[in-house]
Amino acid sequence: MTLTQLEYIVALDSFRHFGKAAAHCHIAQPSLSLQVQKLEEELKTTIFSRNIKPVTTTETGAIIIEQAKKILAETAMVAQLIQQQKNSLEGHLKIGIIPTLAPYLLPLFLMSFIKKYPAVKLSISELTTEKIIKRLNNGSLDIGILATPLARAELREEVLFNEEFVAYVSKREKMFTKKYILPSDIDPNRLWLAEEGHCLRSQTLNLCELQKNSTIEKHLEYETGSIETLKNFVEKNEGITLLPELATLDMSAAKKAMLRYFKSPAPAREISMVTIKGFVKTRLSSILKSGIIENLPEEITRKKKLQRVDI
Repeated sequence: MTLTQLEYIVALDSFRHFGKAAAHCHIAQPSLSLQVQKLEEELKTTIFSRNIKPVTTTETGAIIIEQAKKILAETAMVAQLIQQQKNSLEGHLKIGIIPTLAPYLLPLFLMSFIKKYPAVKLSISELTTEKIIKRLNNGSLDIGILATPLARAELREEVLFNEEFVAYVSKREKMFTKKYILPSDIDPNRLWLAEEGHCLRSQTLNLCELQKNSTIEKHLEYETGSIETLKNFVEKNEGITLLPELATLDMSAAKKAMLRYFKSPAPAREISMVTIKGFVKTRLSSILKSGIIENLPEEITRKKKLQRVDI
């Protein structure tokens, strides 16, 4: 029995597909299949049922998988303890971040972090919340940076900051004449929304209570995953969209004149760093968290009365 074989069976249990598990482990599928088979022969038990699709874990196999996860976690912890003794910071972090946050948050801290910690490799993917959760659970991501709370027992959330929502209003809209607004001021007929699967969409629906509006479907014929597209529609056409505050900071004065802030307490989204419980790269996650918080602009960190909008 080897640690490599344990990694392979954990991957196969997560992906339930030999090809996907092999790709995750960066080996050829026949090699992974052979090592899994050798481990089953050594243990004299069947870990996986291969006669149905997707591949399923046997009852005994599930027990073996859980123990394998504990062994691999303890092994990773040994590596972390060695690094701590050497007082070195090195390693690899695989990070998933939601698309409505990535273009605005990453440029704030990324280059300074890389310069400060040259021995830490970062692999970053823009993914929806659902995909980040899935990849945290199957081990293909170490950390997610996304809107919370997620209400998932297997995940640990560390709040980074709260980000205010701001309305972006066309000059052709009646609401443009108002200095401060309420969610009830937003006409759902005039609202541009992010596409299905983006947390910004669900938060907008929750904030404006559009889930209760039986006529909402006819207003959602165009959907996009890009905040920049939503902004362009408002600028060049008409209507309203909701923007997270980071997406407004680099706007020109003319575009900032189209922003309308909510009356206090302003609605906001909670942004957190999320890991699986039992995550062992704690030193790396700690410096990442510090690197993000230290580089947040004053507009985000200043004390304001905010009310969290859940996903």
